[in-house]
Amino acid sequence: MPPQPEKALLFDIDGTLADTDSLHLEAFNMTLGPRGHIFDHGRFTRELQGFSTASICERFLANELPNHQVAIMEAKEEAFRNLVSGRIKPTPGLITLLDLADQADVPMVAVTNAPRLNAEMLLAGLGIKHRFKAIIIGDELPHGKPHPMPYLEGLRAVNAAPHCSVAFEDSCSGVKSASAAGIATVGILTSLSHADMIEAGAVATAKTFDEPELMALIAATMNW
Repeated sequence: MPPQPEKALLFDIDGTLADTDSLHLEAFNMTLGPRGHIFDHGRFTRELQGFSTASICERFLANELPNHQVAIMEAKEEAFRNLVSGRIKPTPGLITLLDLADQADVPMVAVTNAPRLNAEMLLAGLGIKHRFKAIIIGDELPHGKPHPMPYLEGLRAVNAAPHCSVAFEDSCSGVKSASAAGIATVGILTSLSHADMIEAGAVATAKTFDEPELMALIAATMNW
């Protein structure tokens, strides 16, 4: 009997594991606002949410010297870390799903365009860092989201096959990344609509991680 393909659960972090988008919006306005770029929720979701630091710099800080771009974005991330300290809670149902995955010996991977310091801080703040076999950072790769490379790297890290894995995302760029990697992707509705997620390529959406329909989808995809 041939060996069964490996499976995995892959998670974006910001806005997926915890609803942090409003704090990112505030931090971006603190740092880019003085440079003429003010964002409301709609503009944030279209132009910032889920995009890599490199692409944000290219779009909004093109007139700055490279070392100034780095300093500005570092200031944004420091502002975000100050805002988020002590204020993060897991998305409802998350711990239930992680417990089930651990019981089934299914590896979990975090895949994000956030800086590593932010990613590790958020996972530690949620008390779940130890559950993840790998943390894939888009800006540490040749291509971040919406390119499929971050999710392909996530699969490779745990030797998992895309067709029997599931990804969870809250942004259009993230959904596009995971979908392009061949992974069934669930849109978590912390900031965008069901229609937005489906249009980006999600196979389903959910507000919480323990919805019965979502559990059924995971079981069917992963032969759980």
